[in-house]
Amino acid sequence: MYTVIVETSFTADHSVRLADGTVEPSHGHDWVVRAHFAREDLDSAGMVVDFGRAREALGAAAGLLHDTDLNSHPFLGGVNPTAENVARCFFDELRRRGFETVRAVHVTEAPGCVAVFER
Repeated sequence: MYTVIVETSFTADHSVRLADGTVEPSHGHDWVVRAHFAREDLDSAGMVVDFGRAREALGAAAGLLHDTDLNSHPFLGGVNPTAENVARCFFDELRRRGFETVRAVHVTEAPGCVAVFER
């Protein structure tokens, strides 16, 4: 299995609804998003995915969220803006953009706090 990873970052606020129904105060993070692309065999060019195209797509998605409030951003479709849901939304966006080889998205909300969505 071959895997490549592209990374981008963005800054955004959120306020998470906790399991007990309470809501955290709004606060910001410098989010880091890593998309993992994988294939059993390389394509005819000897690649898993074109780094440039993948970075452009990931960066464009992150650019939509930069300096916004994730609670009200349509990118998340009204879901609770946890790091887990942010990871899934990035995964879905990459698939929507035609990246069939995306296998996982890792989102770092804060140093040492990483959520992963994988297929």
